Amino acid sequence: MLRIDHVVLAVRDLGASAERLWEEHGLRFLPGGRHPRWGTANMIAPLGNDYVELLGVVEVGVGSKTVLGRELMELSADGDRWFSVCLADDDIDATATRLGLEVQPGARTRPDGTEVRWRGAGIEERGEDLWLPFFISWDVPAELHPGATSADHRMDADGIAWAEAGGDEARLRDWLGGADAPIRVVDDADRRVRAVGISLHDGSEIVVRA
Repeated sequence: MLRIDHVVLAVRDLGASAERLWEEHGLRFLPGGRHPRWGTANMIAPLGNDYVELLGVVEVGVGSKTVLGRELMELSADGDRWFSVCLADDDIDATATRLGLEVQPGARTRPDGTEVRWRGAGIEERGEDLWLPFFISWDVPAELHPGATSADHRMDADGIAWAEAGGDEARLRDWLGGADAPIRVVDDADRRVRAVGISLHDGSEIVVRA
């Protein structure tokens, strides 16, 4: 079973989207940092082992020249929309080789000056199949994983339980090499991530749609 590391919501205005999700769902988002390579910045709602990420272009001159930046701006043109699901992968090199992807290093500096680093595969190489997950392997101690940060959510969140996407079940299974992941696939021509379920300690769930 591959685990969801985080889910990414494409937004136009980080602060406004963070406030909306606090009002609607009680999720507290914290400043994340900037990604100079893509001209983007993020905010994060930590949930323990995983997190919800708001991601938006803050330097249009840079972002408009990158695949990721253009996708984010297009997706969020009419409001927040789910961009993708990211799966934690302990054997990311093997996954990348199997799928013909390039493993690329990434980094950002948190507001406290701490640098967090990772290796990712597939974020800009899925073409129009944005509903398919991309992969990540963190190069930081567990306590520096974004999900481990303390946040005063209004509810007692236990983590991301599932994501739902319009797509093709066979295509997903092939992409994952037969491995399982908590992604619910709905057979629909509108192939995109639609909803994310966050489990609570009392056994209930909240569903965030976009």
